[in-house]
Amino acid sequence: MKKIFALLLAGTLILALVGCGSSSREIVQLTFATQDAEAILNAAGVYLPDAEETAAAGTVVQWFAWYDGMQNYSDDEIINSGYWTFQEKYGCSISWIECTWDTRFDELANLILASNSPDFYPGDNEVFPTSCIKGIFVPVDDYIDYDDPLWADEKEYAYNYFSIKGRPYIIVYDNTFGNVCAYNRRVMEEFGFDDPAELFYNDEWTWDVFYEMCVEFTDADEDRYALDGYWYSPGIMHSCGESLVVYDVETQQYIDNSDSAAIERAATLLYNLSKNGCIYPRWNNTNWYTRNNGTTGGGMKEGLCLFYIGGTWMFTGTVTEISAVWGDMTEGELMFVPVPRDDDGDGNYYTESYASGFCIVQGASNPEGVALLAACMRFKILDPTVVSIDRLQLEETYLWTEDMLDMYDTCYALATSNDNVIVVYDSGYGDKLSSLIGTYEGIADSADASTWAQIKDSYSEQMEYYINQLNTQVAEYDPYSLDEDYEG
Repeated sequence: MKKIFALLLAGTLILALVGCGSSSREIVQLTFATQDAEAILNAAGVYLPDAEETAAAGTVVQWFAWYDGMQNYSDDEIINSGYWTFQEKYGCSISWIECTWDTRFDELANLILASNSPDFYPGDNEVFPTSCIKGIFVPVDDYIDYDDPLWADEKEYAYNYFSIKGRPYIIVYDNTFGNVCAYNRRVMEEFGFDDPAELFYNDEWTWDVFYEMCVEFTDADEDRYALDGYWYSPGIMHSCGESLVVYDVETQQYIDNSDSAAIERAATLLYNLSKNGCIYPRWNNTNWYTRNNGTTGGGMKEGLCLFYIGGTWMFTGTVTEISAVWGDMTEGELMFVPVPRDDDGDGNYYTESYASGFCIVQGASNPEGVALLAACMRFKILDPTVVSIDRLQLEETYLWTEDMLDMYDTCYALATSNDNVIVVYDSGYGDKLSSLIGTYEGIADSADASTWAQIKDSYSEQMEYYINQLNTQVAEYDPYSLDEDYEG
């Protein structure tokens, strides 16, 4: 592969395309400044393929998802610099086939059965292993080489956590963190609490401190509840450093880990939070909505909710939208930290590690185009000049503070550390096992919380049955069965 040279001039436009899935949605034309264009197209030790030597150049890839995070539909969005390179260097584009979250896999299966497969789907943890075993996605090792310098740093992660019998199913261009603990700094100060970011940097951000804040803040008569949302329970569970179902890399078997002392301590914390009324009682609302009819972050700005645990995706949008819910971005009110650590644990902070990548759909007509786009996305992860551009966009477009950016880097480092990786597969375990895991991890999500012992006593037999069932499916699956030249 040849080195890339910066050839673009100032004012080069990102081409406008009509977004698929909505006739009224149009992609917005945006530009990079000259120095940005040069930075995007200059390599930092690893190189993208030459456009003239790439068969996928000039092609269209069909993106099947409930969202499109690559193309721009508003002047207030940041530019995805990986996709920008895909367009400008290779003349490629994306056709978005929009689906709904609730029916995404049914819609995708119908397209495959009708021989009208899209090319790719988000390479999230949830696709593995069940959707791969069902034949919805194909192995990706025919299209990328994890031994190539561009991909080598993700090889261990992809093969350890997203492969079946030695064949990986996700083109992993990055892996990143899951849940964080968001808060409003003004509200913290008003209640006389120490700033969780300062506590974290002093290694004092622990479950005990967190619990004391939650209890002191909560006052049902004032409609104040320390926690709200849908992710505080799994977020706290995983902060213990272990997951309920463990994937054994060596045996490729899933194991019930509910007898873990660390998990029981996390469950006890959640039980105590529930019993002390610290959790917003969404079970009293229609559809179990969070505050303000399901508004993510509802009550944070007003000081009615102290902590909101979830991903940093929670506070993306226009500055006006974010400030209206989370707190004034121009005043630096919004902040986040990792979920606190277990006082009796090993002293480390933990967060879930999630793959960022693409899956290739069975029957895809342009898998090579998907691999090329993934290479562009991977390239921006490795190029420090591109990283600086992405960081600058967060500062200028969303008004992220330097504290937020530094904390993002800290959380990212936690998730990418080989020593502290916790990979959870969410709905990837299949409907029944995933639902059962949700019951365990949702120990605090009711008006009358159960103890961990009660949960295990009620559901341990089901847990054993569904894990054995999953292990049998993995053992019987042949990852070569979809290859065109496979002879069995």
